[in-house]
Amino acid sequence: MNSKLRILYNGIVAENPTFVLMLGMCPTLGTTGSAINGMSMGLATMGVLICSNVVISLIKNLVPAKVRIPAYIVVIATFVSMLQLVMQAYVPALYATLGIFIPLIVVNCILLGRAESFASRNGVFDSLLDGIGIGLGFTLALTLLGACRELLGTGRIFDLQIYPEAYGSLVFVLAPGAFITLGLLIALINKLRKAA
Repeated sequence: MNSKLRILYNGIVAENPTFVLMLGMCPTLGTTGSAINGMSMGLATMGVLICSNVVISLIKNLVPAKVRIPAYIVVIATFVSMLQLVMQAYVPALYATLGIFIPLIVVNCILLGRAESFASRNGVFDSLLDGIGIGLGFTLALTLLGACRELLGTGRIFDLQIYPEAYGSLVFVLAPGAFITLGLLIALINKLRKAA
């Protein structure tokens, strides 16, 4: 497989931040009450990840080793602040729904981990691809988790009614449902990976 495609594949499948590396569990469990919330949080994180990876790759030789981590956090925080302002201005309802989880992107271990392990050691284009791959993997995982929880809890996916809400189980929309659904999805994905 081409090395550029391998970077994308790793982020989506082999090093999926949610199902394989089990990173970023706070937004994963906290924002996936519905498919749209999961997808929105994943896309927001992906945007910050792509931008911060590119900038960190550009400045990696300018930042002294002693202040490497604080410098990376400042870069990430800058993009999160920009995202926050854009969301407040253009999608205030979504911003209100995601709430505290948007500023918490700054301390999401996926971003700092990718900055430290990949962007600071690779070129700009590869860092961009890594941001896209990891971001897509995270977005797909959150969307899948949100869709499963929404379907099992309310009978809907992306607000499309699949079966009557009366047949849904409220536990899947609540916090315990996040743990149950995530555990079942991780078990299923591990089984599929071992079978392949």
